Amino acid sequence: MMKVAVIGAGAAGLCAARHILSCPGFCPPVVFELSHEVGGTWCYDERIGTNDGRPIHSSMYRDLRTNLPKEVMMFPDFPFDPQLRSFIPHQEVQRYLEKYCQNHHIWPHIRFSTVVEKVEPVVVTTAEETRATWEVTSSDSSGCQKTETFDSVFVCTGHYSDPHIPDIPGIHNFKGQVLHSHSYRFPEPFSGRSVVVLGAKASGLDISMELAEAGAQVTLSHHHPPLSFPLPAGIQESSSIVAFEDDGRIRFQDGSVGGADILIFCTGYNYRFGFLDGAQLGVDIQEEVLLGLYRFMMPPGFPSLFFIGMCKLILPFPNFHCQVQFALAVLDGSVVLPPRAQMEEEARLVLQEKEERGVERRHLLVLQQDQWEYCRALAQSAGFSPIPPVIRSLYEEVWRQRRIHPKNYRRTNYRLVSDTEWQVVD
Repeated sequence: MMKVAVIGAGAAGLCAARHILSCPGFCPPVVFELSHEVGGTWCYDERIGTNDGRPIHSSMYRDLRTNLPKEVMMFPDFPFDPQLRSFIPHQEVQRYLEKYCQNHHIWPHIRFSTVVEKVEPVVVTTAEETRATWEVTSSDSSGCQKTETFDSVFVCTGHYSDPHIPDIPGIHNFKGQVLHSHSYRFPEPFSGRSVVVLGAKASGLDISMELAEAGAQVTLSHHHPPLSFPLPAGIQESSSIVAFEDDGRIRFQDGSVGGADILIFCTGYNYRFGFLDGAQLGVDIQEEVLLGLYRFMMPPGFPSLFFIGMCKLILPFPNFHCQVQFALAVLDGSVVLPPRAQMEEEARLVLQEKEERGVERRHLLVLQQDQWEYCRALAQSAGFSPIPPVIRSLYEEVWRQRRIHPKNYRRTNYRLVSDTEWQVVD
């Protein structure tokens, strides 16, 4: 019986545990969870900074609603409550994950308030093969530390908890408040203040609109071409910030200079795995990118270690669903991996092809349109059902609507009619 450790009880970790529990030939998983509840980034915590000396993990803000409809967000084998609207508050996603956990009897296998301190391979050589087992060292809330051995480890810690703050010349001169969206919870404290929001992706737009509604004067600063839709009253668009003057004022790319009371970085997150030695595993763990993984999942030299959900601009839950099933097919032998050298070359070529297309290094794990072929290939290799085409169709429709109606697209409700058809419903 194969023993598997799962690190993290957010959506990816719960998905891993659910499928491990349903696989013959596997012991029930041991799920290590830093906090006292499931849900990962979907757990709203009004506190910011640290708690008991440890950083607050969640980046959730009070009024967040999903920017994807529940019809495409769901795990393919576990629908949301059909009575809910398509775009739901974060509390409903948290409830959904709790139901998923309960329905699949995962709770008994989770060790809450437990920190994984170290994950280290132990190479075992026999006459037939050379393989690695894994020593996982953890400590609970009482400080009791122990080391256990597993046949495989699933890293399901997410990548939305360690804020990335770009290095802008002279930022130490800025006289106002500086924070990252990771520490943003609600807009009321910003009412009547001038706020520069850096970054116009999903969180930057969302937070800017919340702030403007609460009476803040918002400047949305980014390096992309001007947005193709009108912004609500209270938000003005500007070019990116290039530096801060000696007197604390902000200099923008277009040469203009202005002041602000508050600076909010909506600039993404870093990859951080304090319990792993990337060099030992042959994985290049950089702040904004993770390099050297076969199928964006496993180090070719240690193909029993799986990073689940590390790609960006994906449908998260369906992506986890596909990655986990592929990983388990590798472990049970139904997927036979190529030799190590071939996996290393394939991983290198995938990234090289992206760079040749002009993709910036920090965006190499952005899948977006590539996610459909990626998930289809995993399903074909491992022999499980692929994501039905209706999911892609509705996902792409919602992306179109977001660009046209960034403030109101969430008012629409959808229903899946078949594997190929969806409808708008009242």
